[in-house]
Amino acid sequence: MTERDLTTFAAFACTLADAARAVTLPAARAAQVADDKNAGGAFDPVTEADREAERAMRAMIEARFPGHGISGEEFGEKAGQGSAVWSLDPIDGTRAFICGLPSWTTLIALVRGGEPVVGLIDAPMIGERYLGDTGRGRLIRADGEVGLATSDCRILGEARITTTDPYLFAGDEADRFDRLRREARLVRYGYDAYGYARLAAGGIDIVAESGLKPHDYHALIPVVRAAGGMIGNWRGDADFSDGQILAAATPHLFEAAVAILSR
Repeated sequence: MTERDLTTFAAFACTLADAARAVTLPAARAAQVADDKNAGGAFDPVTEADREAERAMRAMIEARFPGHGISGEEFGEKAGQGSAVWSLDPIDGTRAFICGLPSWTTLIALVRGGEPVVGLIDAPMIGERYLGDTGRGRLIRADGEVGLATSDCRILGEARITTTDPYLFAGDEADRFDRLRREARLVRYGYDAYGYARLAAGGIDIVAESGLKPHDYHALIPVVRAAGGMIGNWRGDADFSDGQILAAATPHLFEAAVAILSR
């Protein structure tokens, strides 16, 4: 895949995000009724806006790149003719969405041969779009765009960390995250994928989460890496299959976090 190809796909990802915004922004300003995808278990909300936004993006992909596969949170997988697959999460942070909070995002990635090569984190209510492709990251707003760059934090005791929910972890995972939290300078909760976006922009230094699925993390990987950050699992390698995700602003900070989380 050439740099020109990636530029084309990145531009198309922005077009997909525009289409999703056209659905999700009006819905976010109205009262949202959520269904529970996990009836009888932990509440897992989904709204009609989730479904409608994914339908819109799928239709655009099928029209523009009919040979590409699609893997979306709401409607599963559609096989393609090659190794290129679009990974879609129309509303990441649906709990925030149904509470009228602005931190929910749309996640779009192009995965080639299992490796995410284009990633986009769109925060419609905040008016920010974070894009990673061809080794460069940028933050796009209505007034223009700027390059993304992580902070230069190298010391865990100076780090600003985040995770989606303090009750996300159970058992040994909870103990390990608690050790990490106590070593850091401060911790914030509740931002879902937006936490990774702010890490790429230099405002957060570490994100640690567990239980993520491919549509949750595919878009994050190119954005964090293009901004100069590190992203892997709690053991420090690039196997994301267990859903344990660790992102850090610098290699020093990543290694310090791995030393705690991998124990």
